[in-house]
Amino acid sequence: MIAVVHHPDYVAPGQPKSGYQWNKNGAIRDLLREAGDSIAWFEPEMMPRRWLEAAHDPDYVAEVIEARVPREKERRIGFPINATVANRAQIVPGGTYLAARLALDRGFAANSAGGSHHALAHTGAGYCVFNDLAIAAIRLAEEGRRVLIVDCDVHQGDGTAALTAGHPAIATYSIHAEKNFPARKARSTLDVALPDGLGDDAYLAALEETLAPLLDAERPDLILYQAGVDPFGGDRLGRLDLSDDGLARREQLVARLAIERGLPLASTVGGGYGDDVLAIARRHVAAILTLGAVFEDQAFEQRQAASAAAGSNGPRV
Repeated sequence: MIAVVHHPDYVAPGQPKSGYQWNKNGAIRDLLREAGDSIAWFEPEMMPRRWLEAAHDPDYVAEVIEARVPREKERRIGFPINATVANRAQIVPGGTYLAARLALDRGFAANSAGGSHHALAHTGAGYCVFNDLAIAAIRLAEEGRRVLIVDCDVHQGDGTAALTAGHPAIATYSIHAEKNFPARKARSTLDVALPDGLGDDAYLAALEETLAPLLDAERPDLILYQAGVDPFGGDRLGRLDLSDDGLARREQLVARLAIERGLPLASTVGGGYGDDVLAIARRHVAAILTLGAVFEDQAFEQRQAASAAAGSNGPRV
């Protein structure tokens, strides 16, 4: 069974004049429910305030929790921060952290929200309020884990890189369209900036050629994976040209690289933009199911190998 973290409050009412599709998380939930017994559901707790403040400035955390974010910060985020949005912003990082803890036990787990990689210390940005990836990574690091954040969203993970820069137990990787948002990039442990219009094969070659050596160099205990689907060729805010098959091959590649090194992986949904919410949700769900299937197949093969080894060492007549 694939472990999926979801909370009812992930599904928040839409905000006026916002480009973010607020009903995306509800569509993801509904599509995953169609998978039936192959999904094991888990509900997160709200991330404690001290862990939010471990990544973000306490004054900004207070502004969000109390729903009094200044207008200029709301414009940078892309929507107003009301009590409902503030509540959701505190729960989503708890979901990413829970997915990570589940992955440590099960190999793979997915948060059905998250991937808010643009949020910075003093403000949110780019439809991101709190940076769940950085918050979860810092908490895991404080628990003694080495974490690599792998960001395959079409936009650079600037907030994640900035919030974790210099942390001895956290490394960051971002593969993204060079000319896309944000205009001012941060510095990840490794940035792979790609030209516009790059297709499946060239993208996947760049991903494997750069991520595999980083995994070997950093030797993390866990991967937090931002599985944004906005590299898709038809995405409204993307500049790359991946097909649905290319996205599936991306998930298979990332999962394989993790499994070959014995690394658990926790995924978040990240970006995906356009008018067809159901199509976007299907891509997110496909990412979760593809990642889960690779990890499930590997577990089955390992059990078969262990059973065969046990049989070969048994008594002979």
